[in-house]
Amino acid sequence: MLGPVTLAGRVVRLEPLRPEHAEAMWEVAKDSMEETFRWIPYPMHALEDFSRFIRAVLEEQKRGQSLPFTTIEQSSGRVIGSTRFVSIDLANRKVEIGSTWIAPAWQRTAVNTEAKYLMLCHAFENWNCLRVELKTDALNHKSRNAILRIGAKEEGTLRKHMVTSTGRVRDSVYFSILDTEWPAVKLRLREKLNHGPA
Repeated sequence: MLGPVTLAGRVVRLEPLRPEHAEAMWEVAKDSMEETFRWIPYPMHALEDFSRFIRAVLEEQKRGQSLPFTTIEQSSGRVIGSTRFVSIDLANRKVEIGSTWIAPAWQRTAVNTEAKYLMLCHAFENWNCLRVELKTDALNHKSRNAILRIGAKEEGTLRKHMVTSTGRVRDSVYFSILDTEWPAVKLRLREKLNHGPA
């Protein structure tokens, strides 16, 4: 159930993350590293950081903890970011969508909305999940608003949840979507993708 899979939509394609994606990720992100990775709790500064990140995540995948994707723009075939399923717990039918980044030129477009739509479809309709979790840094209001816009419910804040690469102690805000909420969320996301701004 956790083997690599490609999830394809109209504007974005989520392909299994591979080591050779590191250079393309560096190329699309290198001019905006501080902005793009400000809220990522591990250091991302150079090409080697992308290679190290991919190695670590693929090890998580081997252990069944993570299912990572490279985010690709359908129209150009260009690598524009990454996302993944994390904290996979199929025994309890839950998973988290996280570790998402998108290069600035594609932020506030349909890319994030469609990527989340594809992943939510996979979680609820292929894995039969009861809940999908999302979390973000409590200070990242842009991300918090984006998660609310896709239809997730805010559940609460875990205080002093993790220490970031800069030494700052981070609070994390948790959100979720339940299987009983998914039909309405799915309809809302489809309407946004078909008719309105993302």
